[in-house]
Amino acid sequence: MATSPENGVKKGAWSKEEDQILIHYMGNHGLETWKTVSEQAGLNRCGKSCRLRWTNYLRPGIKRGEFSADEAATIISLHREHGNKYVSF
Repeated sequence: MATSPENGVKKGAWSKEEDQILIHYMGNHGLETWKTVSEQAGLNRCGKSCRLRWTNYLRPGIKRGEFSADEAATIISLHREHGNKYVSF
């Protein structure tokens, strides 16, 4: 595991132990600020790294895999209606 010389935080892949620490901390304390989560959970990671790991991989209810038939139909319908441009709803 690489450590940044500037601020001493870990960089690179997360270990299973670090994932479990973050899951346990979030389950018990919830979100305050990501910097606080990193410090109080004892993870030697920056707050941004903790936020991205939680949001993209560890958050309960996160869906992985293919779209359902209903989701695909909704995407196609919205694409027909709005086109390819990003639209803020």
